[in-house]
Amino acid sequence: MNIVSSAKIRRDLREHLHSTYPQLEFQLCKNMTEAESFLATAEILLTNGFDVTKEHIINAKNLKWIMVLSAGIDELPLEQIKNRNILVTNVSGIHAIPMAEYTIAMMLQVSRNTKALIKSEQDKHWNSKLVMNEIHGKTIGILGTGAIGQEVARLAKAFHMKTMGMNRSGREVSYFDVMYTSAQLHDIVKESDFLLSVLPKTKETDGILTKNEFALMKKNAILINIGRGNVMNDWDLLHALNNGEIAHAVLDVFNEEPLPTDHPYWRMENVTVTPHLSGISPKYQSRALEIFEANLKEFLNGRENYINKINLSKGY
Repeated sequence: MNIVSSAKIRRDLREHLHSTYPQLEFQLCKNMTEAESFLATAEILLTNGFDVTKEHIINAKNLKWIMVLSAGIDELPLEQIKNRNILVTNVSGIHAIPMAEYTIAMMLQVSRNTKALIKSEQDKHWNSKLVMNEIHGKTIGILGTGAIGQEVARLAKAFHMKTMGMNRSGREVSYFDVMYTSAQLHDIVKESDFLLSVLPKTKETDGILTKNEFALMKKNAILINIGRGNVMNDWDLLHALNNGEIAHAVLDVFNEEPLPTDHPYWRMENVTVTPHLSGISPKYQSRALEIFEANLKEFLNGRENYINKINLSKGY
């Protein structure tokens, strides 16, 4: 069995795979350019998810399973994969710890005015009049109550925050005080001091936060987006920020990445821009390969109990 990786895997993890599965043939490449020559015989492909084209699926005539070593699958040629009935799994859930820590860190940074503090320090300015706030007792609304949303809610409880969640059905989820359905978006938007989106990129989530939703938010509310940039229109958000409809936006994901250097976000004091790194952790690859190995055992034994099996019709 030929297993090809177009994702650059750490040396110690490559050695682990070779030694643990000597009966399998691994082609662990640095990128897709290097991996392309092995695709024709590949039965399993490991990828970061952004480098697979329609042509790759056509050329990989023996491909049975794509293991995406990230959560996002929106850049895969899903129609071609679906037509071939190729299994797709991802590593959804491994981002929960770093992305939840990022969210807590950003809520604290904005509340404690860290950007201004750092600027004052750099300017050697003793500015003791900076406004300081707390996140204690505030309300956080979380759009998306999967592993990441749950971990954020769990940590938020340490600050005695009220936790509200939104999912499609409104079903109860651990660590959330109140749950809303997708149809109740306006209710959660109105009540949130912090509004966090961890939503994936799908047709259902495309543009769900518009000028109408921003107008409903509290004027001192803070928006945090660590899901996907498609959930909002940049110009609607810029209008809301420039007109004082919301206080601050923390953005780790964008409609265009990297964010163009001339984008207004870079110049705005009430916007915090980070380069899509909320999920980065030194433990990322080891956690991802734990899921791969669990699924590999299922695959080799002809079983179907896969972790994070993607519904190709829904796109997640």
